[in-house]
Amino acid sequence: MTSKIHHLVDGAGRPLVVLVSPGQTNDAPLFEHLLAQLRVDRPGRGRPRTRPDRLRGDKAYSSRAIRAELRRRGITAVIPQPSDQITHRLRRGSRGGRPPGFDAQDYKGRNVIERGFNLTKQWRGLATRYDKLAVVYRGGAVLRAITIWTAHLLDTA
Repeated sequence: MTSKIHHLVDGAGRPLVVLVSPGQTNDAPLFEHLLAQLRVDRPGRGRPRTRPDRLRGDKAYSSRAIRAELRRRGITAVIPQPSDQITHRLRRGSRGGRPPGFDAQDYKGRNVIERGFNLTKQWRGLATRYDKLAVVYRGGAVLRAITIWTAHLLDTA
């Protein structure tokens, strides 16, 4: 009955990838799907860019699997650890390993993501979730992403 919007955004909060999932699912399983959909064309010739320099995420994306995938792809993870993960690691002692690197100063830039979601949810249809089908709800989210990008592109014309 409910839906959840997942975004990958650029440094200005404009959506690059839009996915919709059932409201009761966790955020972490969709992470690989979000990264798989990322394609940013280069301003000349060449393959589209599929690997961001860094990924800022909230605590829902803090898992060993996600961190390992980011390390494998050479992406810097700026994701805080939830308190329960910290407690479990400390309880294991030296077997718990070192804490993952976290740049608190860089994490302050995550507010761009939150502002992007606030901008997206200014649309009444997305905020109130009147749509019965997820495909229609996703269509509204994609249309909102297009209007956000159109406003940006009109400034450069």
